[in-house]
Amino acid sequence: MLFDLLNFGKKKASKDIAKERLKLVLIHDRANVSPQFLEMVKGEIIKVIQNYMDIDEGALDIQLTKTESEDGENYVPALVANIPIKKVKDSGK
Repeated sequence: MLFDLLNFGKKKASKDIAKERLKLVLIHDRANVSPQFLEMVKGEIIKVIQNYMDIDEGALDIQLTKTESEDGENYVPALVANIPIKKVKDSGK
């Protein structure tokens, strides 16, 4: 997975790998997108954010879930991200 490639030298326990795969399967079911697509989106989000700040990739949590729509009658997919920020990069002020 793309996210795993960014964690150079870090080995995950088999239970953590299984947990990650299960999350991807559940997300796929909820949003009707492939796990590969979701990993690609995750990688792109990380690249864009890293242009502006240093983040803790180990604690990064991005999930696709369902949330109630504005009309309160339907549920729609929602991308929820918890991205711990270590430091904001120099903004050129």
